[in-house]
Amino acid sequence: MKFLRNILDDLHPQFSEGGKLERLYPLYEALDTFAFTPGEVSTGSTHVRDSMDIKRLMVTVVVSLIPVTMMGMWNTGYQAIKVLSAQSTNSWADVEGWQASVMSLLNLGLDPSNLVSNFIYGALFFLPVYIVTVAVGGGVEFTFCLVRKHEVNEGFLVTSLLFPLTLPATIPLWQVALGIAFGVLFAKEVFGGTGKNFLNVALTSRAFLYFAYPAQLSGDAVWVAVDGHTAATSLGLAAAGGVDAASVGWDILDAFYGLIPGSMGETSVLCALIGALILIGTGTGSWRIMLSVVLGAVATAAFFNAVGSDTNPMFGMSIPWHLCLGGFAFGTVFMATDPVTAAMTNRGKWFYGALIGIMTILIRVVNPAYPEGIMLAILFANLFAPLIDYFVMESNIKRRLKRSAS
Repeated sequence: MKFLRNILDDLHPQFSEGGKLERLYPLYEALDTFAFTPGEVSTGSTHVRDSMDIKRLMVTVVVSLIPVTMMGMWNTGYQAIKVLSAQSTNSWADVEGWQASVMSLLNLGLDPSNLVSNFIYGALFFLPVYIVTVAVGGGVEFTFCLVRKHEVNEGFLVTSLLFPLTLPATIPLWQVALGIAFGVLFAKEVFGGTGKNFLNVALTSRAFLYFAYPAQLSGDAVWVAVDGHTAATSLGLAAAGGVDAASVGWDILDAFYGLIPGSMGETSVLCALIGALILIGTGTGSWRIMLSVVLGAVATAAFFNAVGSDTNPMFGMSIPWHLCLGGFAFGTVFMATDPVTAAMTNRGKWFYGALIGIMTILIRVVNPAYPEGIMLAILFANLFAPLIDYFVMESNIKRRLKRSAS
């Protein structure tokens, strides 16, 4: 391409009037750079390059959520079909709900050992919740993008998948719409949109529903998608009668695999660990936060085990049970590591994660009205993340000043 520049230089005296010819130089410079390496290049470590943009970041998180989503749909169907088969239900015609009608049309058996039946039946509960979340939450975000003239980004893809996974299968769809609209509006858009929120949007949406409509988000009748059937979560049983009560009908391996009642996507520790490997391997999720959450929870649980209590059975719950029950693994991997609402400094991430782990066990053990803990602990830590980073940066500045002074 340089010969074109030489030709222009030769013609320049004749055609340079008005500076018209000079306007062609940038075009030929661009063509030259595109086709060949420039003649003058920088050497050494002069550039910082990172292929991770917001699109790739969000898509990676969505990929890491695939195992828990698939397992969540399967387990939702498995828990329901297991109860129905135990009730001596012979066919889907005897089961209420449009989901049963679809299963009957598909000629799928009512058998908990049938993997396909379990998955499709669970999907019939999960997908409507997901579709409503995308339609309503995405609509709110799209409206704000139009008003503010911002580009629509992929940030809501993660929220739209996380929020349904934290819900029970029996939740009314109008509550799903109300919850996600509240979360997107008051936890995200009022602060400026993607990247400016200080609270996790999915957890804020779920917390709003929990306190506004506790009957649909707690109790014994919401965790298995069978009308009239009651089945408390393992943590609810443990709070009432200890680990022995929590393990009625399943053992710790069932809890690890996720074969227990609970929110649609929070029961499987194994699938959460697979997601953690994806996030850590791609550099998307912070291993410091994950590890510090676990360490904080382990230390606090060990403390309560040592103290003991004759009146509160949660004091005696062992560390493995704490790590495997409820949404601890799910929250640690996918919620606590939210890069927008978590601490950003490396040292701050250790304090941030430890705070979540400690608060989770404190809420589980000391607060008898709320046996879970991880959701409120993460939201609590979200509030302190900027303060943690501030003190870490101030500490670094003071340390550097002392070094320069000496």
